[in-house]
Amino acid sequence: MTLIKKAVADLLAAALESAEEGGELSLAAKPEIVVERPQNPKHGDFATSLPLKLARAANTPPMDIAKTLISLLPSSPVFEKISPEAPGFINFTFSSKWLCQQVENILTQQQNYGQLDLGQGKTVQIEFVSVNPTGPIHIGHARGAVIGSVLANILEKAGYQVTREYYINDAGAQMDLFADSVYARYKNLHGAEEEVPEHGYQGSYIIDLANAISAEHHKELSAMTKDELTKTLKSIGITKMLQLIKDDLASIGVTFDVWFKETSLIQSGTYDTVMDLLKTKRYLTKRDGATWFASSDLGENKDNVLIRSTGLPTYFATDIAYHYDKFMLRKFSKVINIWGADHHGHISRMKTVVGALGANPDDLTIMLTQMVALKKGDAFLKASKRSGNLVELSELVNEVGSDVCRYFFLARTAQSHMEFDLELAKDQSANNPVYYLQYAHARMAGILRTADANNIDWSNGDPSALNDSFEIKLMRKMVLFPDLIEAASTTLETHQIPLFATELAAEFHLFYQNCQVVSQDIADVEISKARLKLVAAAKGILANCLQLMSISAPEKM
Repeated sequence: MTLIKKAVADLLAAALESAEEGGELSLAAKPEIVVERPQNPKHGDFATSLPLKLARAANTPPMDIAKTLISLLPSSPVFEKISPEAPGFINFTFSSKWLCQQVENILTQQQNYGQLDLGQGKTVQIEFVSVNPTGPIHIGHARGAVIGSVLANILEKAGYQVTREYYINDAGAQMDLFADSVYARYKNLHGAEEEVPEHGYQGSYIIDLANAISAEHHKELSAMTKDELTKTLKSIGITKMLQLIKDDLASIGVTFDVWFKETSLIQSGTYDTVMDLLKTKRYLTKRDGATWFASSDLGENKDNVLIRSTGLPTYFATDIAYHYDKFMLRKFSKVINIWGADHHGHISRMKTVVGALGANPDDLTIMLTQMVALKKGDAFLKASKRSGNLVELSELVNEVGSDVCRYFFLARTAQSHMEFDLELAKDQSANNPVYYLQYAHARMAGILRTADANNIDWSNGDPSALNDSFEIKLMRKMVLFPDLIEAASTTLETHQIPLFATELAAEFHLFYQNCQVVSQDIADVEISKARLKLVAAAKGILANCLQLMSISAPEKM
């Protein structure tokens, strides 16, 4: 699998070494070789500013360095033109012959095209969503869910072994509030005047939950004491909420390999083991009746409470035990947490404590996803589990569908705020990017069906006949797919996939508008066969992109 950016960097590294060995350049240190895609297509397909970086150290004009390096570049079938560009760039332009050869390569590899071995089978755990089981999934949670699921797909494509994990916070004060809220609504159903706690959960879904529990279990619940009833309602409520969460996530194509319970850390003894370990390492201190993690001794600006004066652990305490389980017990090579933006203050202390446990903090990556504003006309809808003003994921999926939800959540970087425009999401035209992508795939499939209907056997088509500028531009985009996987798996930026797919669809539409594909004219039959191979290859790559995003690839629209 040719990673073109790496191929360019390797060529430049070889030329730089030759220049030093031959005395053309003398350098005390070599800068990093950065290869980029030029914004202006006239500057080639890839470019580097390496000569500009070398100029001062080598005491040589950058254009002279560029010409020297070009003269020493090893030959490569990938590029037909390598040229200097003022004030000190080197531009690389794809070989048309090589591009045509890649059409056959793509068709041969099909879904395996773009499969890399960057990860070399290393294990990666991605923990995402992990919403407290106190209510349904809302659109803010859904963004992290989609990003996490697509990141997992990308990393698997890059050669990692990925575990998708949901951390169930089934312990702590919020779950007690949830239990008290369900208890109040359950008692209300049976004539008692019981108030939902001040900071409890007011949503109508709590009433629905109490109704469902009553319908199924009222007979055995009616004989229980308050404590027994509250405990049982909590257990049943968590189970039902988790099933609702699973169903909602499945509706947008999000599933997990592991559902990990917070309470299991305590029941298994892992929590006690970790507290003993931190105590032995003298990272724990007692103050005001509470137990603190002495994170200030490790460079943090303050210590953090682990065990309250009541004797109850904080979320941070069980989080530490959870990460001990991830790194020290299950021994993941890399751990990625995808959290909401409100967890920003938790990042530094989490990485600090991972180091204190004996793991490498660099093996922990914490990604934050910003909030989603749902726009309906000129109005924005807000989401809050406790107030009951909740825009549930199920409502959104019912209104616009899973594919649209997934694309819209992916289209921007996780760190940017986003507006989810319901009117655009429901638009069945090229203005809707999801429709635009799927229509491109369906059109490709339709072209191939038309060829079959006309008994055109394009299996022996020769892609070397492709030389039209629109054919070349489409191929130029297609061959960048492996580099896309490399870049997205390295930067963990899932938005690169929908961006690439949209650009690929645009190049295909231009090609289709300017190049007749299916022709019965004997004079055109060979070019028709070559173009059909190009369409089939482009269809395979677009399907690959859609599969990574878990968006359907329709054959007809």
